[in-house]
Amino acid sequence: MKQRVNIYQSEPKAYEGMFALEEFLKNSPLSKQQISLIKMRASQINGCAYCINMHTEEAIKAGETHQRLHMLNAWKESDLFSNKEQVLLKITEEVTLINQNGLTDKTYQNAQHLFNDQTIIAIIMTTTTINAWNRIAISTRMK
Repeated sequence: MKQRVNIYQSEPKAYEGMFALEEFLKNSPLSKQQISLIKMRASQINGCAYCINMHTEEAIKAGETHQRLHMLNAWKESDLFSNKEQVLLKITEEVTLINQNGLTDKTYQNAQHLFNDQTIIAIIMTTTTINAWNRIAISTRMK
């Protein structure tokens, strides 16, 4: 597929807000590994090959294992993910698929038992940010 408009080259200021969100995430209470899980899972759901490739490399550098990355698409059936990671992934899926049921009360309440407000905010903002990146990458056919 031929790449479409390169937003960064044509309108670099359009990325300023996205880069600001990424800076926020770097200073959030989430670990690099947690951020990688969110970015990978949302990118899988959205079918963003560019982002899956990029975030796989980032996840491995952050200490993620190949086995867990291979099992991420089936995390609900795997015992490789902690309770916290399962809730984090559930939030990721529900926010990514917001049009289905939204972030459910059950998932939010489970998160409140495991995370403080700042961490819940970081999970939501990470998911929101990667969903935006996925949409940019897919619509412009980034390579």
